[in-house]
Formats: sequence, structure tokens, C-alpha cells
Amino acid sequence: MLGFVPPLPQQPGRPPSSGHMIVCGDDALARRLAVELRFIYGERVTLLLPPGRDANNPETPLTQRGRAAALFGRMSAAMNRAGNGSGTTGGNGTTGGSGDTNAGVEAVRIMEAPEPSDDVLEEAGIDRAAALALVYDDDERNIRAALTARRLNPRLRLVIRLYNRKLGQHLEELLDQAAAVAMPGIDPALLDASTTVLSDADTAAPALAATALTGSNKIIQAEGLLLRAAERPPPRPGEHADPGLCTLALLSSTTNDPAGAEGSDSSGDEAPQLLPDERAVADATGRGTVVLEAISRADPARPATRMGGRGAPLAQIFSRRLRWSALGFALAAVALVIASLLTTEDTALHSAYLTVLDLLGMNDPAEGASPARQIIQILSGIAGLLLLPLLIAAVLEAFGTLRTASSLRRPPRGLGGHVVLLGLGKIGTRVLVRLRELDIPVVVVEEDPEARGIPLARSLHVPTVIGDVTQEGVLEAAKIYRARALLALTSIDTTNLEAALYARSVKPDLRVALRLYDDEFATAVYRTLRTAHPGALTRSRSVSHLAAPSFAVAMMGRQILGAVPVERKVMLFAALEVAGHPQLEGHTVEQAFRAGAWRVLAIDATPPADRNPDLAALPPFDPEGDATPPPSGLVWDLHPGYVLRAQDRVVIAATRRGLAELLRRQRSAVPGR
Repeated sequence: MLGFVPPLPQQPGRPPSSGHMIVCGDDALARRLAVELRFIYGERVTLLLPPGRDANNPETPLTQRGRAAALFGRMSAAMNRAGNGSGTTGGNGTTGGSGDTNAGVEAVRIMEAPEPSDDVLEEAGIDRAAALALVYDDDERNIRAALTARRLNPRLRLVIRLYNRKLGQHLEELLDQAAAVAMPGIDPALLDASTTVLSDADTAAPALAATALTGSNKIIQAEGLLLRAAERPPPRPGEHADPGLCTLALLSSTTNDPAGAEGSDSSGDEAPQLLPDERAVADATGRGTVVLEAISRADPARPATRMGGRGAPLAQIFSRRLRWSALGFALAAVALVIASLLTTEDTALHSAYLTVLDLLGMNDPAEGASPARQIIQILSGIAGLLLLPLLIAAVLEAFGTLRTASSLRRPPRGLGGHVVLLGLGKIGTRVLVRLRELDIPVVVVEEDPEARGIPLARSLHVPTVIGDVTQEGVLEAAKIYRARALLALTSIDTTNLEAALYARSVKPDLRVALRLYDDEFATAVYRTLRTAHPGALTRSRSVSHLAAPSFAVAMMGRQILGAVPVERKVMLFAALEVAGHPQLEGHTVEQAFRAGAWRVLAIDATPPADRNPDLAALPPFDPEGDATPPPSGLVWDLHPGYVLRAQDRVVIAATRRGLAELLRRQRSAVPGR
């Protein structure tokens, strides 16, 4: 059963209890996911890390185990400051959480091993585990471990991190088939949840791209369903902010401090307040807000944006000067044909024919012809002399352009209003795709000419600068002084910070979004940049922080529609069946709302037998103040008196803790419980 398992302390070396969860990884996402499962969902967790130094900071002696312990300690302190009151700190400075005393970080059992082999997984308790997350940065390693885990425990719920989307789909089908063979007669819904393939890059890319584009608007697209939210600045004295459909969050920004504190879970009173009630919104005068503007369906008939072709267009093959020369020659030829037609009694076709022969030097001298004909022939010969160098120049330009068509483009001279994207790793590549889908001009800066995203940039004809962004002149080559935004997405925090500081020195009002891992470091960076440049927009984003909730919910046997950053907090959007949720079933929409936890935004009232998995494929329904249940369709303008029924499916906005509470109390069977 998918019930709440009370967290119990685990000591290193002690065998894990039944129903625990295992996280295997080698980077920040593994540690973040363990934190999410332990401190948000209260699950028993075994964290398997490779031994040795941190790959992102090889100069420091801190091991992966030590870095994880430090993160757990900071998370425990944040939970205590937030008034959780359920965690206690052990003598080693780490936390047991949820009532554990003197457990320290041992509430998460940490193991170190180079590979998740059979012996290592068996020692981690794979045969008794409810779920396993494989979040190594290497797709091949995750695939090998997934096949091994499915063999060792066919009932295990698998959550796999893969960058390759097509391969992920095939792997999910294969592992589901293996689970179906091992468990004949399994419920299709449970089988669908037995294997989930996710990509942290796909999860974080929309939020990162939205930050670079507007800095405020946030769009969640889930199976064609669009939820659009927007940040509203603090209202001026005498003004009232538009509440939209509902207020999703109160920001840290105020009338006196428009930039805000970019609060996070550890920011205390300075943190944004998610899903406030009407009273809190009314009392928070002069405070920035995030409001839900619309819920709609994506247009399925809208063609996909053309992102590049196989061939190079004419404008890229021939230079502008050569094209103007060819146009002038063509106009001269037309003028000669008209002159010949007017001065002789010949037909238009024959006049054009003779003019072409004269231009090519293929006609006999016009001896004995009229003076007009002889003059036209001389002018045609002179024009023909210009044709030969023009043809040679066209051939040479075409040859040179086609020869370099597979090379990276340089930023054009007059480029402006573009986004400068630093880093073409997994995250940067996905963000580049997202920006190009939105037809946003981009200039990429990448140090490694063999980086993962270089072939994509070449195929999309995206201007690219190869060089170290920390070196002088590299950002200038990317036309940073005329850019609209800077997205620093390299895997090194200090590189992103250095690039942002230098870019701000070149253009003080530049919009900047940085990819930073450490929460405390990100908060300090934000506040410093805000103080130095109060008129410019600055945002810091952690990819692992954005992606971890999706992986954690998948380990609980569910999926979320999207994760939206609200400053340095995360708001989740999910689709849930009302059945099995006592907090929802039988309550009105107004009664089901819990401030700071969850809010029902839309409902799919279609009978379960006729329900389409794609929420956006349903016809819209406007209740117009009617609280009676509609016959079918997706309702996003819900009457507060509408009573939620067991057969309904709802779209909710939730905090991480709120969604965790809903999932803990849901009465439904899943594999491994």
C-alpha cells in the first residue's frame, strides 16, 4: 500500500528496513533526492554514492559522503527554523528528523561503492526495497543498474534518469514487460507506475528558459494543458494588484524592497509564502505576488516551429553584395531587351534571344544592320564582360559557404536583443532547444568544442563562440552589450558567478539567471548582485532543486505535471484521482483548499471509463456559477461550492510538503508496498 512509513533511525552498516527507498547517484541530484525523500516524505532512505572527492570540486578534500552529510545538516536546520519541530540534531551536526533523537545523518543510510553491482544492491537491501532511483550522470550506468535491479526484485519501483528520450521510452517498455511477466495479473495502473524514466534537463529547461525570457511569466505545459502564472510587482500606493484567477504565492519583494530577498526554505520570514489564503493576501499589502492567469488547452493543430533545415538558404550561400550585383546585371539585361524591342521591328522573344547571345558573346557581328542594333550589340558585349567575374564570384562564394555550412556560425554584426547562453552540456542543450522553439535569438558560449550540444548548435545555425567565458573578450564576441539576458548554465558555480559579474560590468541592466547548486551561496550571490544592481533582474536556479521533486513523486508511484520556481522555493502542479484522498473526497472546492499546502485549480469530470489520459484533449466546460457536477469535460473556472466526487480527477497546485501529505494518505496499492 502507498501509505506513510514512519521514519526510523538507521545506523551505518545496519541492514535497511522493509519498504525503504534506495537512491543511487554521483552528483547533486542524488543528494537532493535523498533530502526530498527523507525530510519531505519521511521515508527511510539508503543513499549509494561513489567514493572519493566531489567531481565538481576536486580541489576540496570533502568526499561525497561528507558533502551529503553537510547537506542533510543544513536541511535539518532549515526545517527546524521553519518551525517543523519534529527534527533534532545529532551530536555530529546532522539531523535525524521526524522525531529521531541522536540519529544524526544516520536517518539516511549512506553507502559508498564505485558501481551499483549485484553485491552492492543486495547489501543496500534491494530485495526489501519499495523503490530505487538511479540518477547517475551516465545513461549507460543507469541502464545496466536498472536491468540488474529488475532481475533482483521484479516488484521494485524504478525511477531512472536518462538524457536520451527515445531510449528511455524503449527501456521503460522493456522493464514494464519484465515486471508484468514476474507479476501476472498486475493492475495496469500499478504496472504503469513500476518504471518511470525522467530527465532532470527536461524538467528544469522550461523554468530556466522562462527566466531568461521574461524573468516572471511561468508556463506549465502538461500533455497539452497550459497553466500560465505571472509575477506581479508590488503595487504602488493607492493601487490594487490584479488577483487573476487566484493568488498562488506571496513574494519576498515589497514596495520598500522591490527586488526582494530571493527567499528559500532556509530564509525564514523572508521566504515567499506559497498558496496563501484570502486573509493572508489581504494583509500582505504592498507585496509582490504570483497569480494564476489562465488554464487552457494547447492548440494541437499548431505546427511545430521550424528549428533548422538540412540545406542552407540562399541568403547564407551568397553575400549581400553579390546578390545586389546579380540584381543589377539582371536589370541591365532586361533594359537591353526592351531597347532592342523598341528600336527594331523584331518580336519580343527574338529580341531577348539575340540579347542573350550578345551577352554571352555567341552572336555574329551586326554588319549591315541599323545603327541602333549595332549600338545595342556593343552595350550587350560590355555587359557580357561583367557576367564572367560575377559567375566566378558566385561559384567561389557558394563553394566556400557550402564547405563551411557544417561549421559553427559567428554572431552577426548587427545582432541585438538576444539571449547569451553559457554552457552546452545536458542542461544548456535542452534550454537551447526550448529557446529556439520559442523563436528567441540565442548566442552560445562554450569552452569545449566537443561539448554535447555543439552538433545541435551547428544544425540549428545558432551563432556560437568557442572560448573560456572567464577570459576577456569572449563575452564581447557574443555581443553581451546588446543582449537581453544572460543564462549562465555551466556546471561550475564560480564560473557562472564570474561570468555574471563581468557581464554586469559591461551592461549593468542585463537580466541574469545563474545556475547555482548551494542554496546559501546562491542566496548570498543574489543579495549581493541585487544590492550592486538594484535596477536589474537577477535570478539563481538550481537544476537539482527543480528536478528533485519530480523524481521524489515518481518514487512514490506518481508523476507531477510540472515544477515552477517561486524565487528559491518550488511549487508543484499535479493531477490526482480524488478517490482515496480524505482531504478532497466529499469536500467542496473551497473546503478542500489548505493554505500553504494545496489548492484545486481544475477538474476533469469525465467518467473514469471514458477518461482520456491527455487532460488537454477534453472539451472545456464553463459552470457559470453552477455548483452541480458537469457531465464531462475539463473545468478550470470552478465554483467554490462544487463537491469533489470519488470519480473526479483534479489538477492541483501544491507545495512539496502538501503533495507529500496527500500521497502519504492515499489508499491505493503499488508494487513493493
